[in-house]
Amino acid sequence: MDIVIYLFSGLLMIIGILGCFLPIIPGPPLSYVGLLLLQLTDQAPFTNKFLLIWAGVTIVAQGLDYVVPTYGTKKYGGSRAGVSGSVVGLILGVLFFPPLGIIIGPMLGAFVGELMVGRERKEAMRSAWGSFIGFLFGTLIKLIASLMMTYYFVKAVIDLF
Repeated sequence: MDIVIYLFSGLLMIIGILGCFLPIIPGPPLSYVGLLLLQLTDQAPFTNKFLLIWAGVTIVAQGLDYVVPTYGTKKYGGSRAGVSGSVVGLILGVLFFPPLGIIIGPMLGAFVGELMVGRERKEAMRSAWGSFIGFLFGTLIKLIASLMMTYYFVKAVIDLF
């Protein structure tokens, strides 16, 4: 029975890594579920403290994916309207145009928000670019979290044999 758990956990780790790049798949949460499944084996490899820490990391990494594009907009010179547009674009993009809406929505929202307050196209584009850079940074954070969980998964499986 343990071999089935190892295989399923490994599959979740792979899907978790892919989910860092595919907006419709929640990467770090799937990687975390892979770690949790290992606890169902005859020799549970992780402590409760370890699992709680990684639960926190998973929540933060997944949450930052929604916050960082807005921060990027602001960091790249976006006005309050650009930041608000980025948030509105994110919400509309996720609701009506998944999975690409999570990428395009904040960018388009920041761009339109800046144009609405009279900013030049170049400034609006810079704000939209900041949103995209924020998206890339959020993806990197999720990828690092999923790769670290995959490392601990592989280490635990090797140690069990």
